Amino acid sequence: MTALPLHDNRPILAASARGWWLRATLVAMVYAAAGAVLILTEYGPFAILLSFLTLALLVFAGIAVFGRPGIAAALPLALMAALIALSQFKYGILQLTLTFLDFLIIDSATFSFMNSVFPSLRGQLALAALLSIPLLWLIWRFDPFRIRRLTALAGAVASLAALVALSVAVPEQPWEPFQGVNHISNLARSGVASASQLASDGWLEAAAKSPGETPMPAASAGCAASVRRPHIIMLLDESSFDIRAAPGIKVPAGYGDLFKSIDGRQRTFVAEATGGPTWYTEFNVLSGLSVRSFGKMKFYVTRIAAGRIARGLPMALRHCGYRTFSLYPTYGNFLDAREYQHSTGIDRLIDMAEMGVSEDMQPDPFYFDQARSLITRERQKQVPLFAFVYLTANHFPWTSVYRPDLTPHWQAPGNTPEIDEYIRRQMMTADAYQEFVARLKSDFPDDSFLIVRFGDHQPAISHRLIEPRLAPRELADRLLTYDPRYYATYYAIDAINFEPVKSPAVMDTVDAAYLPLVIQEAAGIPLDPSFEEQKNIMLRCKGLFYACKDGAEARRFNRLLIDAGIIKKL
Repeated sequence: MTALPLHDNRPILAASARGWWLRATLVAMVYAAAGAVLILTEYGPFAILLSFLTLALLVFAGIAVFGRPGIAAALPLALMAALIALSQFKYGILQLTLTFLDFLIIDSATFSFMNSVFPSLRGQLALAALLSIPLLWLIWRFDPFRIRRLTALAGAVASLAALVALSVAVPEQPWEPFQGVNHISNLARSGVASASQLASDGWLEAAAKSPGETPMPAASAGCAASVRRPHIIMLLDESSFDIRAAPGIKVPAGYGDLFKSIDGRQRTFVAEATGGPTWYTEFNVLSGLSVRSFGKMKFYVTRIAAGRIARGLPMALRHCGYRTFSLYPTYGNFLDAREYQHSTGIDRLIDMAEMGVSEDMQPDPFYFDQARSLITRERQKQVPLFAFVYLTANHFPWTSVYRPDLTPHWQAPGNTPEIDEYIRRQMMTADAYQEFVARLKSDFPDDSFLIVRFGDHQPAISHRLIEPRLAPRELADRLLTYDPRYYATYYAIDAINFEPVKSPAVMDTVDAAYLPLVIQEAAGIPLDPSFEEQKNIMLRCKGLFYACKDGAEARRFNRLLIDAGIIKKL
């Protein structure tokens, strides 16, 4: 009998081994790519460690679901890349990286704003999804590894525990999200900080209910319609403050006149923002409340408050027959501004698209002309008008000369080029404002106006000017403790064919949240019960609001508004 030759299966085994190594290399490449993304975008050992713990948490969670480590790494890689891109996009607009609250407060206005800025975004996302699906399928199909789900679940729990422990041991500092780096680690750590605050204080600080507290009466239906009331213009002067507060600054003749009221006095407005976030002050001067009551959530104050706080200067004026408008310099869906301002009583927000421009930084005469056109259109309705007007020409940066044609005779006073440019833009605003007042007098000779101007916050350049020898850590302490030297701007009261009403509320120095009260008092508007109560706080706290009694007065006032149904679901 002839023996059958044995079949040599070594080539098959070798090919199988090569195939296994190729598939294993594919999975390893996914992990290497995820690690490279983190190393390239995270700075410092602590941030890198936190980011890798976040990656481990996502990977272990993915393995617990799919059982395969390849797809469990590919999905987090795609997610982290998208999050970093979104964080960089947000930082480019708001100077703040992505945080946990961006996902906790999801609203249609955010997506609408992104679509307004990038109209092709939807198509690009759809294309990216179509291209990624085949790649994810390949990784799924050729992954040679299998890991027990219980083992992966234990790894996820361990990663989460380590992430939370480190975030609690080294809590996120308020300035860290403003650095523009460490996108994943900051996002993860902000989740721990936000969860901690929500568990302890909720969205808004408020005192506990007191059995002896008298409930706030309901708002009155209106005020005497027979009384002729002035049109009210509230003018936000972007980044403007009296730079003479810094030592050694040279200014042109007449510079200080910009900050004086019609009675010749210069008054101080203490903002809760410095260096950038105008919407903090927007919240103050419309709602009459403090952003500091929102703690770490304050950066999202307009999104949180939209539809939840039914109170504000415009609403109080509407009760007295006013039509209320906002000339908003950017898209109305920015930080949910349209819905927020409507909830404070703004009848109509006119954003930059409706004004017919594609950029928010327009010369001051543009917004003054928009205000005059609005008054002309609405004047025939024979009702007083309130207009919230924003000026944007003094927005940063001041390293380039903006519209030099508007100041042909300008002579720099002799500071650094950046400071001289800042002062030039302030003087440009002063000239445009004088022209605006003259046009109001000539165009509407029979109408009366109350105009209240204020600086929304100090510019970022003031931080290195006010105390030039201060160490960075000491400066950070000043800013975190709300040193008024870094938060003080100005407010001024002007009038046309109207004598502002004298009131103890029109103080030389007021916190930003009191400006709605100051305006109503100066205009002679009867106060509703909530503003009457706030006036009592203002007088006994001498112009302080949140800082009075370490926030106790503000927390008590918030509780009164909650119990009266003015603040809901916070």
